[in-house]
Amino acid sequence: MNQIEKTQEQDKRITENLEIIKNRMVVFSGKGGVGKSTVAVNLAYALIKNKLTVGLMDADITGPNVPQMVGDHSQPDAIDEHQLLPKIKEGLRFISIAPMIPENQPVIWRGPLRSGIINQFLADVVWDKLDVLVCDLPPGTGDEVLTAAQKMLPQIAIIVTTPQEVSLMDCRRAVNMAKKLNIQHIGIVENMSGFICPKCGEELDFFGTGGGKKMAEDMAVHFLGQIPMEKETRECGDAGTPIVLKFPESKSSRAFDEIAKNTINLLEK
Repeated sequence: MNQIEKTQEQDKRITENLEIIKNRMVVFSGKGGVGKSTVAVNLAYALIKNKLTVGLMDADITGPNVPQMVGDHSQPDAIDEHQLLPKIKEGLRFISIAPMIPENQPVIWRGPLRSGIINQFLADVVWDKLDVLVCDLPPGTGDEVLTAAQKMLPQIAIIVTTPQEVSLMDCRRAVNMAKKLNIQHIGIVENMSGFICPKCGEELDFFGTGGGKKMAEDMAVHFLGQIPMEKETRECGDAGTPIVLKFPESKSSRAFDEIAKNTINLLEK
């Protein structure tokens, strides 16, 4: 089988997989350090709390954090040379390259190799029937974002920003990329929107607030919600116990619940 035939066969498997996945969404950001993976993981669990069957694909190949955040670093099981079973943690099906590479070793790959892994995850992972497949993409507007959009045909792009202008500048570029890729619904999530003091509970606007909402209005896209900074969010991510599961009544968890409901409303459109 030559390379063209291999590509055609892989595309066929991707199509067959996606036919039984009702909705697809990509989560990305214009720049790093805005909490994109934290949003992807907690949103996935918030959707599960709404009785949806959810899969999460860690497509940040050079910085895969999903296994750490969900608390499962074990290898996925292989059915045969082509098929992998996703890991399941607290009802969430997920796949990541992290358990497949030596610990602390960098993934020094050019764009086509990174995109190739995304294609493999879409073609070879046995996702089964899902209500939603969430794809956690790397920051920026590079090859992986383009590959995921072209292969997954997502109905929703969720772009994560923080309130300060340096983040919003890059977020605007990400929004415009999503528009060029003809993604039907584009939503903004404003993360780190106010720091909640763990001692007194007062909220301090270290990075400002409201920038994401104003940008969404200016660019005629959906504003899905804003998430405060809480110490427990970081602790839960490090410990592999997402805050929406461990502290469901926290302000951050309530924010994720609201974002999940707004996301479901978009999917229903």
